[in-house]
Amino acid sequence: MSPEAPEAEERDLAEAYLGGLLASLGLNVEYVRAEKDTLFRLDGEGRERAVLDLVGGYGSTILGHNAPELVAYAKELLDRGVPVHAQFSRHPYANDLALRIDAIVKRELGPAEEYAAIFANSGAEAVEIAMKHAELDRIMRLGELTAQIDASVERARAAAAGGTPFVADDTHRRLTTEAGLPPGAGADELIDGIRRINAARTAGAAPVFLAPEGSFHGKLVGSVQLTHNAGFRTPFGALAAQCRFVPVHEPDAVAKALEAERGTLFGLVSDTAGVRVVEHELPVIAAFVLEPVQGEAGIRPFDRETVRRIQDACAAADCPVIVDEVQSGMGRTGTFFAAAPLGLRGDYITLAKSLGGGLVKAALTLVRTSRYRKEFELVHSSTFAKDAFSTLIAGRTVELLEADGGAVYRRAAERGAHLTAMLRRLQEEFPDVVREVRGRGLMIGLALHDQSGSSSAPIAEQSRAGLLGYALAGYLLRVHDLRILPTASATDTLRLEPSVHLTDAETDRLETGLRALLTLLRNQDGDALLPPAAG
Repeated sequence: MSPEAPEAEERDLAEAYLGGLLASLGLNVEYVRAEKDTLFRLDGEGRERAVLDLVGGYGSTILGHNAPELVAYAKELLDRGVPVHAQFSRHPYANDLALRIDAIVKRELGPAEEYAAIFANSGAEAVEIAMKHAELDRIMRLGELTAQIDASVERARAAAAGGTPFVADDTHRRLTTEAGLPPGAGADELIDGIRRINAARTAGAAPVFLAPEGSFHGKLVGSVQLTHNAGFRTPFGALAAQCRFVPVHEPDAVAKALEAERGTLFGLVSDTAGVRVVEHELPVIAAFVLEPVQGEAGIRPFDRETVRRIQDACAAADCPVIVDEVQSGMGRTGTFFAAAPLGLRGDYITLAKSLGGGLVKAALTLVRTSRYRKEFELVHSSTFAKDAFSTLIAGRTVELLEADGGAVYRRAAERGAHLTAMLRRLQEEFPDVVREVRGRGLMIGLALHDQSGSSSAPIAEQSRAGLLGYALAGYLLRVHDLRILPTASATDTLRLEPSVHLTDAETDRLETGLRALLTLLRNQDGDALLPPAAG
């Protein structure tokens, strides 16, 4: 554009609607610098203003923003010119990271067997890889079962031709009834009926996933189906495999859900008793998916007894378990895997967020070797996954987490206990406002009582719209320079996921701001919540 030309009208094409919503809540802030648990923005005179960040990239910055060791290493890698785009070649650093994490699996979850590693770029992608692999495994198991049935049927046909009688039991009667055959149908008629019924059942056996109520596993086409929040999921329900959400805290709920999806295929076997019609389990459920700590449902940790029931029911049904550690893993809850204290060992484990050290996009899907299908490596790929720059930084991140015998894990547990104690004091002080404090380590939720019946119109309206948590976040940012956001599917819960660098002084600062917020809610002072209207 020439110097004389008038300036073009400024337009916002980058998610402008969301930008307007952020502005209405006082959250439309640009941050210009970050370190540890501080984000810096500029005030009206261009000076930096420090904001204490308790969001932590939704769990991505366990080591803080711009961890100096990782920044220095990133600069070194860039100076060395490590390749980003060298697909379909050897990546020894990826194998080094896979071996390192597999050793942690063995240490925390038991040495049962190894896990193969598939690399990705984000948590939702890691979950979709697990879904995609689980479906490939289901289809291949179905193919193996079909081949087994066909071979057994042909052996039974030969036995019947040689004079071996059919056993007329209940299964035989079910087959003849469903196939519309006379009671004395011969071998060829029975086999034709078996093939017709099996073909129909196989064609109708679309994959189903199971997940606990409250689950959140991403918003991509596949992963959003595992996300319980209907607002995220329902518009896209026709695009991918369906999920059944299970009230897992009810003792028999998982077993009932598995049974409700159960299907069978008919077959024939011959033995000394004769030729018998049998039923084989038809693999329908691709996997059961869960988070050890449900993040977007309001920071809800699972307990050992519920996990045991899930694992026992899934093992009995040969249903693989996907453990989503995207938000809870990498030391945030005091162990590398949040599943470790629960005795939860998945067939699949997903990692992301803090795996990139808060600097790069890195994710990983681990698959138990007894479930692993090598064919997956030829039908799945990703342009940026497993590149040298991201993978080497992820490897250095794991080194930092494991250093000094896991000092970061101990620090996360200690800092989390200190932060939780402060929040519980506030709960005792404001029992009419604070409903519950829950979580583990540095993954904590401050759940508030329902405010939809508030005497303050702004508070009641924001609560009924599901936006009160964001309005509270706007107030804390605007008035106290505190960055806190609610959980996505339980917006009455404020999440706190700082790094291990959180200091006592910063915790005190947080306490001051939260006390002011809780006082505001107790006094029903809704006018103070929202930013002043533009004059």
